[in-house]
Amino acid sequence: MILLENTINSFRGLIFARGVCMSNKEQIISQTIDKYEQYINPAMAKLFRFMGLSTIEWEAEGAVIKDIDGKEYIDCLGGYGVFSLGHRHPQVIEAVKRQLDFMPLSSKVLFDKPMADLAELLAGITPGDLQYSFFVNSGTEAVEGSLKLARVHTGRSKFVATTNSFHGKTLGALSATGREMFREPFQPLLAGFQHVDFGDIDALSRAVDHDTAAVIVEPIQGEGGIIVPPDSYLPDVRDLCDKTGAMLICDEVQTGLGRTGKMFAVEHAGVVPDILATAKALGGGVMPIGAFTARPKVWDKYIISPFLHTSTFGGNPLACAAAIAAITVIREEQLIKRAEESGGYFIAKLSALAVAYPEVIAEVRGRGLMIGIELTKEGIGGLILSEMIDKGVLLAYTLNNPKVMRIEPPLIIEQQQIDYVITALTSAVEKAHSMLEDL
Repeated sequence: MILLENTINSFRGLIFARGVCMSNKEQIISQTIDKYEQYINPAMAKLFRFMGLSTIEWEAEGAVIKDIDGKEYIDCLGGYGVFSLGHRHPQVIEAVKRQLDFMPLSSKVLFDKPMADLAELLAGITPGDLQYSFFVNSGTEAVEGSLKLARVHTGRSKFVATTNSFHGKTLGALSATGREMFREPFQPLLAGFQHVDFGDIDALSRAVDHDTAAVIVEPIQGEGGIIVPPDSYLPDVRDLCDKTGAMLICDEVQTGLGRTGKMFAVEHAGVVPDILATAKALGGGVMPIGAFTARPKVWDKYIISPFLHTSTFGGNPLACAAAIAAITVIREEQLIKRAEESGGYFIAKLSALAVAYPEVIAEVRGRGLMIGIELTKEGIGGLILSEMIDKGVLLAYTLNNPKVMRIEPPLIIEQQQIDYVITALTSAVEKAHSMLEDL
């Protein structure tokens, strides 16, 4: 009898947790949206409602998210590159649970094995002689640390970044970010930052000199609209930095860890940066973690004074355990190869759609499973995204270019899921085409 009662209670708890028995689901949704309006941001709540997102994400697994009603969505946004392994990858979940039973956070006094193991792994998978890592909690912190490292190593204060770039929104990272809409409200930002057009080596050559601490660049601009530079660009940037003594910082927060069909996107160009920033996918879709990794010569000041840069929670055992598992999964499941193959298939299908509807789609571009669909008109995007959400596919604009829809699904996405996305997108594009014809 007791066993039966426990079973029933457990089942009731499971039903509620999974959102199956939801006689009060409307109330839960309404209360959640009200709390967004009262305690988070009313404009954000209004935007979500406008986009047809008046529901609550409830659970997720693999490439699929379920809302509170049980409706399934294929996740083609992937947390802007966070969920490369998909949602709740069992190997990463198990690693975090195991570490939780030992020590979740570090004392910061004794040696920390998970952090040491992860640093060794990063030295092994990053290109060239990148060796020393410092662990943080996010991509913007990884960029902040990279900028500080370049500055303390070179003794210089000038930085050159690119227009339309995105490196984060803390004060230093925002100074490097190349979108005035985000920069202007917070002026004056850090002095010494100059921006030139991405992919233009001549403009960069005029800006970089012997006073430049570093050039910071994304191998592929993500929020800028999935912009792939000319093949010669990164090698030329590397040569320019070598000639002037400037450091080359490559921001691989979004492109790193298999997203583009290489472990790191700089490998497409055969370039080794002086400092490489990672985050997003590093936590395996389970824990937030970032890192900046540098060549030995660049780490000199931190070896002399190891507490010049510190972080209370950076490199905590839980996050490091997740990252170790994530890198292991990427290797064992050959996710880099899958990203290359699935990306090639996806881009080919999307390119065919662009040929069929040139009035709607201006261009399809990208590498691996980092894909951008540039629309001919900015207003079309809202209609297409609304249609896709209705059909159970999650997409979003790139932050700096609302005309570009990004596709960054988990690297584990199956071909049948890609085919479903293409079918849904074809229907949405056909509807947008009809609307344009009626104008």
